[in-house]
Amino acid sequence: MERMNTRCYLNRVFTAFVALFLVASMGGCSFLKPLYKRPELPVSGHYPSNTGEIAATGLEATATGWRDYFIDKKLCFLIEQALKNNRDLRIAVYRVEEARAQYGIRRADQFPTINAGADWVRQQTPKDLSLSGKRQISNQYEVNLNSVAWEVDFWGRVRNLKDAALENYLATDAARQAVAISLIANVADSYLRLCEFDERIILTMKTIETREEGLRIFKRRFEEGSISRLDVEEVETLLKEAQALGAQLQQERAIEVNFLIFLIGSPVDLGSSQGSLSDFDALPALRAGLPSELLNNRPDIMAAEHQLVAANANIGAARAAFFPRVTLTGDVGTASAQFAGLFAPESLAWMYGPTISMPIFDAGRTRNNLNLAEARSNVAVAQYERTIQAAFREVADALSSQKWLIEQVRIQQETLAVQLERSRLAKLRYDRGKAAFLEVLDAERNKLSTEQKLLQARRALLSSRVNLYATLGGGSQTNAIRQAAIEDLMENLNQRKGK
Repeated sequence: MERMNTRCYLNRVFTAFVALFLVASMGGCSFLKPLYKRPELPVSGHYPSNTGEIAATGLEATATGWRDYFIDKKLCFLIEQALKNNRDLRIAVYRVEEARAQYGIRRADQFPTINAGADWVRQQTPKDLSLSGKRQISNQYEVNLNSVAWEVDFWGRVRNLKDAALENYLATDAARQAVAISLIANVADSYLRLCEFDERIILTMKTIETREEGLRIFKRRFEEGSISRLDVEEVETLLKEAQALGAQLQQERAIEVNFLIFLIGSPVDLGSSQGSLSDFDALPALRAGLPSELLNNRPDIMAAEHQLVAANANIGAARAAFFPRVTLTGDVGTASAQFAGLFAPESLAWMYGPTISMPIFDAGRTRNNLNLAEARSNVAVAQYERTIQAAFREVADALSSQKWLIEQVRIQQETLAVQLERSRLAKLRYDRGKAAFLEVLDAERNKLSTEQKLLQARRALLSSRVNLYATLGGGSQTNAIRQAAIEDLMENLNQRKGK
């Protein structure tokens, strides 16, 4: 009979916990949270009209993975290494893990925390305090389960805090994707600069060799008395200018190598000549679409919107603080003065009860917490709109750059053809004695400068295509970006934990 009574008590306590859990789950309403409405697009519905012919056709950037967009094998290898080793991306990945853990903590607040405990207390009572007038030594044994201060979420405060933590987690993951896209673009752009420097250095080295040979010939002519010393000095001046340009390019290339290694995050061999800029002329055209498409294509915009939704949920939590807060505590277990009687039916002990608290006076703390949440929501709206405006500008700039750089490359090609012919005619006139060597000198300088500018313009055009790929959210809808670096970094983290 006593055993049946014990079971009845336990069943009642368990039923009470279940009932309260269901009430809390159903009562955790979110009517205090403002209804979320996406802000209107703070930019024009179309990109500038002067870029329309470039943006009208091409591949969808978001559905085109970086391996499909970049065809150079060495560049693909460098991007792959950067996604594995870049420290900024590692920080972004760990931020995601941090936000996920914070969400797990907030989510756990919706459920009761049940702890198991066991106590043994042995104490002595002096004889002058003992009811029997004798010194007594007593024991007390306890085994219990207890739930500590579980809040019944009638007003949705806990749920809103959980929702805000979830949105922050999603925002952090979107920010990681943005870091990955930016990293890919930076590696590709730096690699293109290396290709530019290599081609300019090769061109300069050929020019130096030609001018060294020219100086040797002119010195021989001077020794024979057919030309003046001034002509020799002018030829040597041309040589020194080319040598100075070669040294400058080597310096700039070394700096670019260091930057690229920094992006990759691990040592790589970049000493040999890179690919030719002509190898990248086959980069596919990209369709820009409409600015409204950026809302779902750009991870940075998605991150800003998740932050906006989180701020909206925090307002609901701040409003709930004005209402009474109900918390439950409970305890069920056994207690006995003898260890042998610890689990006897008559040793059952239990306790549960609610605690209700209502804010009466807090010197404006609750009101100011709501004001703070509303102010942060307004900031989040402004940041969201600013992110959209910045994205619109970046895409418009990339489209405009691509349009006008195509024109610049065409003009530089035509200019180079003119300069080559001018240089040929100047040498011919000088050899026939119809012009001073100063005319040849000026033609050679302009030819070298035009050759260098043409390479710079071609690289800038290719960089604008890479920039357009990134600003349109290149590869954001592919698993390559979504999972970039996570698996490798998590594996490294687990290995460290194992050690």
